[in-house]
Amino acid sequence: MTQRHWIEPSVVTAPAALRTAVGGHPLVADILTRRGLADPAAAVAFLDWQRYVPAPPEDLPGVTPAADLLWQAIRQRKRLAVWGDFDVDGQTATTLLVDALRELGAQPLYVIPHRLSDGHGIKLPTLEKLLAQGVDLLLTCDTGVAEHEAIALARARGVQVIVTDHHDLPPDLPRVEALVEPKLLARAHPLRELPGVGVAFILMQALYSRAGRPGAEARLLDLVALGIVADVARQVGDTRYLLQRGLLQLRQSPRLGLQALMAQANLDPLRVDAETIGFQLGPRLNALGRLADATQAVELLTTTDATTARILAAQLEGLNNERKLLCDQVEAAAQEMLAREPSLLDGQVLVLLNPHWHPGVLGIVANRLAEQYRRPALLLTQAPDGLARGSARSVPGVDLGATIAANAHLIERFGGHAGAAGLTVRPERVPELRRALSNTIATMRTTPEDAYALALDAVLPLQDLSLPLVQELNRLAPFGEGNPPVTLATFEVTVKGHRLIGRNRRHRKLTIADAQGHMQDVVWWGGADADLPEGTLDVAYTLAQNEYRGDTTLQLVMRAVRLRRPAAVEVTAAPAAIPITDLRGLPDPLAEVRRLLNSGEPWQIWGEGHVALEGPVRDRRSLDAGRPLIIWSAPPGRAELERVLERVAPPQLALVNLATAEDRLELFLRNLLGMAKYAITRRGGELHVPAVAAGLGQRELAVRRGLAWLELFGRLQVVSWQTGDRVRLAPAMEAVEAVEAVKAVDRSLSTDGAAQETTRTIAQAELQALLAEAAAFRAFCRRAPIEAWMGERPG
Repeated sequence: MTQRHWIEPSVVTAPAALRTAVGGHPLVADILTRRGLADPAAAVAFLDWQRYVPAPPEDLPGVTPAADLLWQAIRQRKRLAVWGDFDVDGQTATTLLVDALRELGAQPLYVIPHRLSDGHGIKLPTLEKLLAQGVDLLLTCDTGVAEHEAIALARARGVQVIVTDHHDLPPDLPRVEALVEPKLLARAHPLRELPGVGVAFILMQALYSRAGRPGAEARLLDLVALGIVADVARQVGDTRYLLQRGLLQLRQSPRLGLQALMAQANLDPLRVDAETIGFQLGPRLNALGRLADATQAVELLTTTDATTARILAAQLEGLNNERKLLCDQVEAAAQEMLAREPSLLDGQVLVLLNPHWHPGVLGIVANRLAEQYRRPALLLTQAPDGLARGSARSVPGVDLGATIAANAHLIERFGGHAGAAGLTVRPERVPELRRALSNTIATMRTTPEDAYALALDAVLPLQDLSLPLVQELNRLAPFGEGNPPVTLATFEVTVKGHRLIGRNRRHRKLTIADAQGHMQDVVWWGGADADLPEGTLDVAYTLAQNEYRGDTTLQLVMRAVRLRRPAAVEVTAAPAAIPITDLRGLPDPLAEVRRLLNSGEPWQIWGEGHVALEGPVRDRRSLDAGRPLIIWSAPPGRAELERVLERVAPPQLALVNLATAEDRLELFLRNLLGMAKYAITRRGGELHVPAVAAGLGQRELAVRRGLAWLELFGRLQVVSWQTGDRVRLAPAMEAVEAVEAVKAVDRSLSTDGAAQETTRTIAQAELQALLAEAAAFRAFCRRAPIEAWMGERPG
């Protein structure tokens, strides 16, 4: 878990009037005060949408002429067409407009461009095909404010144009019959932060009023909730109000497509919240826009046929699994590039090009890398026309749109805003672009010191945590951009126990205790492969309710952990460098190793995997502390290397770093299967994961994923996971050679059904990614200069 600076909550005294108005737990009033909502009326309206007074639709620029024009077109039976966008905001906005216009008597055409062939915006060839169908009025949503050429073409053909958008304004506004755009409002206006689906909803609200049916638009709020969360819109003003109402509508939505989508995700509709949308429903719809034709979203969200809904929802499930697989593959390849070329991280921006990456997932992976390395990330792939196209994501303090615009002379095309952008560049100019973007960011960056800090809302003892407290804090929901989840912390606790959880043992559950003996469980998502914290700790977490088999229990979800260090204990000087003897690349490193062993110093050798070497060879678990260390085998990862160096603290090092472990999938599985069979036949099925990892020269996580793979492909059964990282195995019902199974993956997957196919494919991809990471780190250890290798050492 990345170390972050913690900002402890400021001491506040909530006004008495606020405490009275808000009621409940006093912590709620304190948090509202810290978040700038000390006024009782504003606080109550924030908590309860029924006490909030929304802005009138007429406040939204352009909505009055747009609604008048639409109502006139419907009454005159003109041919309407809706042009949307392929992200979830665009999908839901398009669906909302099509649904409403149909109910009001129109039969609109609709277009959502294809990400791969069209990209964002209105492309002329597709527009030409649409206009050829006899369109009288073109209505855009989530796009259009900068589409001057396309709009000019439509109007030249006699087509009226209404643009609804929410993106930043270009220097020149389009010449249209009506422009509905919240960015024309003052910054403090409650409608300014509406996403595309919110703008579409306000327009339909005005249109329903003209049709004599005010309030009938409320049935569309389920779509508004989806779009607001998926677009990460700031939950302030009317945007928060619409989300609060939309969540209520979503929980009882009659849309068969949404019901089928929730069933695919194993969601209880009555418990759907902003987090559920952000991590379950949104990604499934987003996968459609990234990998396929997003127009299917309109069919899914408007269909009245249950069978069609189930089929489309199942297709989205498959696409989402494919999207996760592609993301993992691209991220693993990117991390391998960085391990192989650490100099790519020297600048202010991370720019990576791989001609084989899928363009639909580059933005997701760029966001992951930007968060990890705390700098903007641009990932590029090569298009069929030979140009490099990609997506970029920014970090606090860097206006990505302005940065790219400042280097427009190097770029073929670009678009975006402060946080995200897309661009097209000639591949040969990528190195020059990397340098230019880095130089621009160095002069423009305004990252505040606390941009990556973890802000705590309260510090509480364990005994104060309870289910009623969760319910009280949930009054502040929905959480998201502009209203972060409530983060609590408890200081000075120790870990009393832990166990791996989840189907693939990716997560960890810690049991923590304070000095008074109070205990709580903390779920650490993705913490299976992290170093288990030791000593006295501070733990930051969010609170949640865990529903399992009818029981509701309190759940703490880890956000960060830090070692508790007394103020008097400070390191004021860097430790002296350890003498290193570099034996890498020698024609006969063994001769030098023998010389060291005969020198009188108590050298020991760290070797794992297939080590054909005589002498005091030990694995990572059995090395002695304080003795000089020869690293014969290149380790599988930085964490394993640092743990050994920290525990052994060798006064001298010698580096050989040969490749003695097997990082190819087929041979890794063969070796792991052999050790598993030995455990089954000779040790009652008990296998110690750390020992196996040391024996194979791999990370423990690779061993766990490898066992999961072998179970999925019918080579063995995982009976149970026990304490101490031990697993109990049993023979499988059927046997196939592991190497043959790997080679026949595609054939076997095609006969096992979509769900099992997806699970197996993902399991294999994850395992291959882990092995690729290990191979990349071993390559770094073998080739990097001593200075760079030393720079990677802890301390």
